[in-house]
Formats: sequence, structure tokens, C-alpha cells
Amino acid sequence: MAKRNQHDPTSGEENPQTQSAADSARNGITRRGFLKGAGLTAAGTALLDGVHAFSSETAGNRKGVTELGPGPVPVRLHVNGAEHVVQIEPRTTLAEALRIHLGMTGTKIICDRGVCSGCTVWLDKMPVNSCMTLAVDAVGHQVTTIEGIAGEGELHPLQAAFVRHDAMQCGFCTPGMVMSCAALLERNASPSEQDVRQAVSGNLCRCGTYPKVFAATLDVAGSTRNA
Repeated sequence: MAKRNQHDPTSGEENPQTQSAADSARNGITRRGFLKGAGLTAAGTALLDGVHAFSSETAGNRKGVTELGPGPVPVRLHVNGAEHVVQIEPRTTLAEALRIHLGMTGTKIICDRGVCSGCTVWLDKMPVNSCMTLAVDAVGHQVTTIEGIAGEGELHPLQAAFVRHDAMQCGFCTPGMVMSCAALLERNASPSEQDVRQAVSGNLCRCGTYPKVFAATLDVAGSTRNA
């Protein structure tokens, strides 16, 4: 006895499974589509449940925490030994706060992505990229800029050495270079050339004045040793 196909036009009957699939297809839904949709819905539901549980848990742990923003809020910054209160949005970077709100334009914003270090300042004497540091994260810390390392009416010894050795050309990278090298001298009064190279390894100079930067820094270190 021969097998009958799922759909035999001579029999006048349709296989129930074939009929169901055909009806679904006519309605714009296929078996494969339904299963995929059901799986996605289940995954989405599980994800939302997890987010809701996490939100509920963190909400319970946020007691006593002050949320800032999105509008301007008062922020107290200690810069170059003085206290300043600025009205800024929480998203404001330290570089923007220094240049726009405090008028300290010695700090340069060049790449604005933390790759050139032209915006280097000190945070508790640690060199940081101010374009990648939020101003609100500097609260409670001592910020030092290129304007703050010089004395009253006098250049910092490293700034004077940069002038003597002609260690700058276009000048955009110079503040960041000085801050990185000065930070090195703060923690190591007798650095080697390799130490200087390492200190400015993140500072980019398109003019290529690296050798003169090394010479200026080592000159100051020599003067320090001979003092």
C-alpha cells in the first residue's frame, strides 16, 4: 500500500499540521516566528525582572546619598591654594570648570579624549588628564594648574628651563609637559633621562621637541642636586 503525501489532491483532505501552518502563514505568523518571538519575550521579561530587582535593591541602599543634576549645582573646588565655588552641571569636566568658569586658560583642551595629556593638572600632586576628570570628582582634593606652580612674579625653575632650552614651539602641549615633568621632580629630585621619558610618555608633542624637554628637566634636576 503506497504512502499518501501530506497533501493528496485526489483525497480531498488536508493534513491537519499542514493546514495549521498554512493558516498561520496567511495570518502573518509562522511557527518559526512564533517560537522566536516567544523566546525573545521570555528573555526580555527575565531581563526586566532583573533590572527591577536591582533598582529596588539599590534604591534601598541610597539613603543619605545626594543626587546632583541635571541642572547646575554649586561645587566647591580648591585650586592653587584658593577656594572657589562654581555653579556647574555635574557632567562638567575639570578642564571646562578651570577654563570656562575660573578663567584659568593655561590648561589646554586639545584632544578632549585623554590621549594627548595637554590638559594635565595635579590632583593632590598626582598628574591627571583634566578633560577626563569630572569637576565634582575633584571636590575635597587640591587641584594645581600650570598657573599655580609658579611663585609670586617668578617662573617655576622648570618653566625657566623650558625657556632656556627652547623646549616649546607651538606651545599647545607645553603646559601639560611642564606639569608632568614638574610632578616627576616632586617625587624624584634626581631622575634619569629614562625617568623623564617615562613621565611624559603620555604627553604628545606634534612639533617633536622631546629632546629639549628631556634636557630642560635634567637641567633642573642637576641644579637641584648642586644646590
